[in-house]
Amino acid sequence: MATTNDNKHGKLDQRYLRMAMIWAENSYCERRKVGAIVVKDKTIISDGYNGTPSGFENVCEDENNLTKPYVLHAEANAITKLARSNNNSEGATLYVTASPCIECAKLIIQAGIKRVVYAEKYRLEDGLRLLEKANVEVVHLKTDNHESE
Repeated sequence: MATTNDNKHGKLDQRYLRMAMIWAENSYCERRKVGAIVVKDKTIISDGYNGTPSGFENVCEDENNLTKPYVLHAEANAITKLARSNNNSEGATLYVTASPCIECAKLIIQAGIKRVVYAEKYRLEDGLRLLEKANVEVVHLKTDNHESE
């Protein structure tokens, strides 16, 4: 798993990841706000943040402060938004504020996304391992708000 950023992507990766962090601020979730941006050919083709499905109340946690089971992750929102557009994510890069879980990793692979740049490591790393097994480039990027290893 890459933790450094070469000059080829460096400054753009930092900028797009900061955009994902700003986009995360749109989330109504209290426990964790996550944002995602999908970029292809230096163009943002989709975005998403974690939250409830369209038409549901914007409350992500139950009375015990646990995340409701139907809350969508930022990556899933960005990828499903792509499905409703004319954009194609084949070969794109996903910028996300937290590393993908295994369910989102499956969606990333199926969407043809070839690179994932993330800021914060999620407590479970099975999603990262699956992405690497599928030859998706994974980059843990140091930002002002998050430290990479």
